[in-house]
Amino acid sequence: MDASYYMAGGVWLANGDGFNERILWNYLDEPGGLPHPSHGYWMPLTSLLAAFTMLLSGAHTFTTARLGFLLLAAIIPMLTARLSFALSGRREWALLAGIIAAISGFYLPYLPTTDAFGLYMLFGALFFLVIHSQNSHSSQSLDESDQNHRLGHRKYVYVAPLILGGLAGLMHLTRADGILWLLVALLFNGSELNRSPTGRRRMMSWLAAALLVLIGYFMVMGPWLLRNLAVFDSFLSPGGGHALWITSYDELFTYPASLLTPEHWWGSGLSAILKARLWALGLNMQTLLAVQCQIFLLPLIISGLWRLRHSRAVQAGLLAWSLTFLAMTLVFPYQGARGGFFHSGAALQPLFWAVTPVGLFAFLEWGERRRGWDTHQASRVFQIGMVLIALFLTVFVTFNRVIGGDVLQPAWDDLQRRYARVEQELIFRHASPEAVVLVNDAPTYYLASRRPSISIPYGNTDVLLQVAQRYGGRYLLIEIEQVRGDTLYAQPGDRPGLRYLETVEGIRLYEIVAP
Repeated sequence: MDASYYMAGGVWLANGDGFNERILWNYLDEPGGLPHPSHGYWMPLTSLLAAFTMLLSGAHTFTTARLGFLLLAAIIPMLTARLSFALSGRREWALLAGIIAAISGFYLPYLPTTDAFGLYMLFGALFFLVIHSQNSHSSQSLDESDQNHRLGHRKYVYVAPLILGGLAGLMHLTRADGILWLLVALLFNGSELNRSPTGRRRMMSWLAAALLVLIGYFMVMGPWLLRNLAVFDSFLSPGGGHALWITSYDELFTYPASLLTPEHWWGSGLSAILKARLWALGLNMQTLLAVQCQIFLLPLIISGLWRLRHSRAVQAGLLAWSLTFLAMTLVFPYQGARGGFFHSGAALQPLFWAVTPVGLFAFLEWGERRRGWDTHQASRVFQIGMVLIALFLTVFVTFNRVIGGDVLQPAWDDLQRRYARVEQELIFRHASPEAVVLVNDAPTYYLASRRPSISIPYGNTDVLLQVAQRYGGRYLLIEIEQVRGDTLYAQPGDRPGLRYLETVEGIRLYEIVAP
């Protein structure tokens, strides 16, 4: 659904509709109707990139929308190699890091599509490179007689915090949790505008650099914050506030969203609140092990981070990972465990891949000391073995996620094909092009049909009919048992307000009628 939503947003922009959407995938910002202001929950930069390449090519298709993301997927290994070289100073280590990043494990199926992974990796890699370069510039002696060097250093320590703030802004424009990177940028701006040893002057220096970080951030995010203020009467979408108080993932689709309050959250009971966070903790730790560290890289990443623990880039990365992990475990446990931490962790991947060779060679040094290994020979064996394991894992994951069990009917667009078949049936039944459907995945149905689509709300049949009446819903598509208190999927048939039509591609099709 994420990729479909970003793609649909790109289509609206490329068509000249601006930030307005003909779908509702949640009701958290209490929408008034269709069309509706877009990107009230997810951020807009991914859609902007998709729209740019569609406009550039002159065709509004998934293939053209992906072009920018394919380019990002090609750039990320090079940036990872550059980061690895900056941290270690070893070309062979940088090459290994770049190869691992090119294979990329669980992330590979998602990098070439219209999703935020590639952008987040790109900005994460640049973020760490800027912090590292700041630290390198600051550590250089300014007692040199070369005035050009002194002037260049002076200019850099002013410009670098602006760049860092701008990158934090781009990360926030990509994902809502990107605002955490602004805090990291403020704490690790790494600039020393004044090298005075006195504490007061150092504090003033840090404050000046922090101000530059904020200026860079607001240069990027300012227009979007003003847009939100004009549309939602707040700098941030009100939907995010309601999402704090859900007590299950399905409550993201609650209607009306005013039901989601602190009292509702606390009313679920302290035991349920703690249980949800322990559940999220377990799943997010699994994501760390299986996705971010690809299981077999975990000890090497830990060893590499420890070896480079004095690097400001590594320290910033550990802080960013910790903040993200805590936010996706304690604050947004349901969203985090259901994919949010997987998405957010993409920004850290270039750093994890960059330190992996450092951890490998720390292991080889141990083998040389304790086991008498030939380091050169062992290095070749282990590097080849790592690449082969990573390649096998990536091929396995990618094949299952993209192709699935039927090569002729690949899994990646199975739902869109099924929705297109349902749309043909609606057209056959003379459904108006403006007739709104209630469906499980509104963005994907819109892409398959260009028909206004809204999500099935969390609740019973009465809530569903209220939403249909409010937003003009005419048809209901049921794929799973998701209307509480009824068996619309298992036992299809007429209900008050609903007339069963038929089943198409395993989807129950109902017409919504006046009760």
